[in-house]
Amino acid sequence: MKKAIFEKAGQMKIVDVDRPTIEKPDDVIIKVVRTCVCGSDLWNFRGINPVEKDSENSGHEAIGIVEEVGEDITTVKPGDFVIAPFTHGCGHCAACRAGFDGSCQSHNDNFSSGVQAQYVRFQHGQWALVKVPGKPSDYSEGMLKSLLTLADVMATGYHAARVANVSDGDTVVVMGDGAVGLCAIIAAKMRGAKKIISTSRHADRQALAKEFGATDNVAERSDEAVQKIMELTNGAGADAVLECVGTEQSTDTAMKVGRPGTIVGRVGLPHTPKMDMTVLFYNNTIVGGGPASVTTYDKDVLLKAVLDGDINPGKVFTKSFDLDQIQEAYEAMDKREAIKSYIIMDGFERD
Repeated sequence: MKKAIFEKAGQMKIVDVDRPTIEKPDDVIIKVVRTCVCGSDLWNFRGINPVEKDSENSGHEAIGIVEEVGEDITTVKPGDFVIAPFTHGCGHCAACRAGFDGSCQSHNDNFSSGVQAQYVRFQHGQWALVKVPGKPSDYSEGMLKSLLTLADVMATGYHAARVANVSDGDTVVVMGDGAVGLCAIIAAKMRGAKKIISTSRHADRQALAKEFGATDNVAERSDEAVQKIMELTNGAGADAVLECVGTEQSTDTAMKVGRPGTIVGRVGLPHTPKMDMTVLFYNNTIVGGGPASVTTYDKDVLLKAVLDGDINPGKVFTKSFDLDQIQEAYEAMDKREAIKSYIIMDGFERD
């Protein structure tokens, strides 16, 4: 089968490898229908996170068809159409029962990788996989795109809004204009936010943010951004801040633009070496967040919202590729030519 690997920083390549097989009783083999490139993959592609030569791709978002199941799997069967979350929660540990399956306590291998491939071995699949009614051919390409966001970015954006306790009438600031930040805008609107401030410097992303529910946009950065956001909130600061980037600058701004007692929902993978907690202490600022509770949110609210047409997060995919074009898919995101790159697998193309 074909699989993408990191040849080195800045260079992807396709190799031919053996198809994965069942190794443990709770494994599921999935034939990938659609996958994509995540903003977090760019940390490796850019060499910010060192990667060894010819290492596995960090791709972790897929929808596909179940090919084979281990003997402990009873919730899905061959032929089922599923969302494969980047998390592998068990559904019964304390963390999963509390709605934090992104931090499942039952196993250490809680995260996917290597799914930019024709087939994947999904571990701990009994509870984590999310069944989609019907089969892929029942859905438009636009709907398949939205279903794919439920493997990560839509659920991650929702996680930011949930941990920040976004509620009816709130004023919310969303740091980041990538797919997660844009999906966080959708989530804030779903949860009743009245004023949603996006933070984009790019016209196409600003337009999509507005379509998703943003009421204002701040393109400035650092102290200028803080000043502008405080003006937009009449000097009070936001009721909730959703940090969807993870850089030092984004994190610093997020911590400064909330009102006293605000909650910062932090889902951008942290790349901040240290943080001064003094201002947070005096403002009673609460900081929460981490890996998203993908399966919980998909099963509770997000899958229904997509199927009912209430939300359309698939619009974050602005360029499409096939797997052989994996280098171009990464480069398009690296150069900001695409918000998120969508990968159509061989055998599952549409006219």
